[in-house]
Amino acid sequence: MSILKVLNVKKDYKISKNNNFRALTNVNLEFEKGEIVSILGESGSGKSTLMNMLGGLDTDYQGDIIVDGKNLKKYSEKELDKYRKNKIGFVFQSFNLIPHLSVLDNVTIAMTLSNTSRKKRIKRATEVLDELGLKSQIYKKPNQLSGGQKQRVAIARALVNDPDIILADEPTGALDSNTSIQILEILRTIAKKGKLIIMVTHSQLVASISNRVVTINDGEIISDEIRSEKLEYTEEKIKINKNKQNLSLFSSIKLALNNMKEKFTRNILVSLGASIGIMSVITMLSLGEGVKDYITSTMNENVNPLVIEVNKQSDFDEEDDPFEYQSDYFTDNDIEILSKISGVKKVQLSFSSMVMGSELILDDNSYSLFFIETISDNILGEKIIEGILPGENEILISNRLSERMYRNNDVLVGKKIKVRILEAGRFLEGAYKISGIYSGNYGMNHIIFNYDDVEKLYDDNDLEINPTGLYLVMSDESYVENAKEEVINMGYAPSRTEQMLEVFNEMLAVVTYVLSGIAGISLFVSAIMILVVLYISVVERTNEIGVLKAIGSRRKDIKRIFVSEAFLIGFAAGIIGIIFTFIIRSIANYYTNNLFDVSVVKIKPAFIIFGIMISVIISVLSGLWPASRAAKLDPIESLRHE
Repeated sequence: MSILKVLNVKKDYKISKNNNFRALTNVNLEFEKGEIVSILGESGSGKSTLMNMLGGLDTDYQGDIIVDGKNLKKYSEKELDKYRKNKIGFVFQSFNLIPHLSVLDNVTIAMTLSNTSRKKRIKRATEVLDELGLKSQIYKKPNQLSGGQKQRVAIARALVNDPDIILADEPTGALDSNTSIQILEILRTIAKKGKLIIMVTHSQLVASISNRVVTINDGEIISDEIRSEKLEYTEEKIKINKNKQNLSLFSSIKLALNNMKEKFTRNILVSLGASIGIMSVITMLSLGEGVKDYITSTMNENVNPLVIEVNKQSDFDEEDDPFEYQSDYFTDNDIEILSKISGVKKVQLSFSSMVMGSELILDDNSYSLFFIETISDNILGEKIIEGILPGENEILISNRLSERMYRNNDVLVGKKIKVRILEAGRFLEGAYKISGIYSGNYGMNHIIFNYDDVEKLYDDNDLEINPTGLYLVMSDESYVENAKEEVINMGYAPSRTEQMLEVFNEMLAVVTYVLSGIAGISLFVSAIMILVVLYISVVERTNEIGVLKAIGSRRKDIKRIFVSEAFLIGFAAGIIGIIFTFIIRSIANYYTNNLFDVSVVKIKPAFIIFGIMISVIISVLSGLWPASRAAKLDPIESLRHE
């Protein structure tokens, strides 16, 4: 019973717009299991064209090719891939082994494409190689084998998926006569197992061992000679699962990794180049994070974590004169409302004011005074450089002011000082003792009073003050965050420190993103580099792609292998970039810690994840076009590529 029929097949090649070349004319043939058929003809006679059609590599023809009762021409692309994977085994004249794979991997590649487990692949491939006398050679590379051994590996690859039809293109063309006879005997043994062997050749030696010789000339069958009865065969069926035969993602990554080892140095250099962009971006983000943390911690270390500063929301309009604007004061109603917030232990009144034109007089020397404020629990004792917190009729002076007052190693703490505050066009004068020197964050001369002392000073001069701010002293730190949210929800403003911090952080974020964006330009260069390298890889491996397609690889499989290579390059670049960033962090923080006692580069786990992800995404996107090009290559042209 025929398993393969060729009915009235014609094939034309387009030479020019109006001219075609007819390669095959009205070819009619039938083939059965157990046959060894030689298709004999000179170069250009059309025999290779016919073999490509029988193998499902070329479907652009007229007529029909029937396989087990089904018309090959009506197969979908997916069905053709499956047909080549399971029904056909190709043996090529030039062997077409993949040079960077071992003998074992060259044979198992067909089963890898079928998503067979590694254990089953190795077991089956070892069995086939053992039958062909190659068990001791399985870990060698093709360049370590003789011509006959290479051809036997090619035969093993063709047999591993237990196909019904073996198509051999000039199977002895690259071999000497003794080796040729050995290979032909192997093919004859294969035919005795119920396989159909079709050999395309111009060799009379090949024809001599065939039971049937079909001669073709100028695209026409000129003879179909039965030289002997077809072989008696005992059909052997190997248990191979031929369902769900798709290359898995994991297998494609393993294949890609194996392929990349061949050009290891080049791929490492590409990854190193791509890592520079990742390193630059992550370093900029980490630098911004480190500076932000430094500013935040510096500001927060000056305040008591149990104290919440509350201010009035400003109604200031951009069109108003900023020098005429003044915030509203707190009323008794405000104090009552805020004191009822959960966790508030007490409410402290605060008064602060810019007092330009005011002065301090010490030992007949005058010093400018720009800012006054009142003491609260928000001022931590550890910020007192010298002395203690102020009591009644005492003040703290800023360290900047103290530096101007020191003369001949004078001790300021405990000295009497006259304060003259310019208010309402006149000076309010009072004498106070310096209780201590305070290390603040102000870039100006300022002093700190008790609220009652300021209130008395203004009252003695017939002036009234109201609190410009409030401090909520919390009973426990667990209440602080909720209380801050409640304060804002009530319509009050957060502390000036927090407002300044928010502004600083916004400015810093903008600068960080701009610098990261500039650094990110190198990512674009990396993408171009990866695209070029993968394109070169496609050109270099065109023949390999043809082999993969001949043994049943789908377009999706080819694309997945190359995208996997792009993924691996991107992943490696991300890892290398992160390592470089840690090195830069160590160097930068070493010097900044020695000079300023601060670490300015802080790498967050999110930055590491972001760096690897962006590296992989850019690399994969860059690899899509070369991968698509590889997937679309014509298998026949690819197999001819040197």
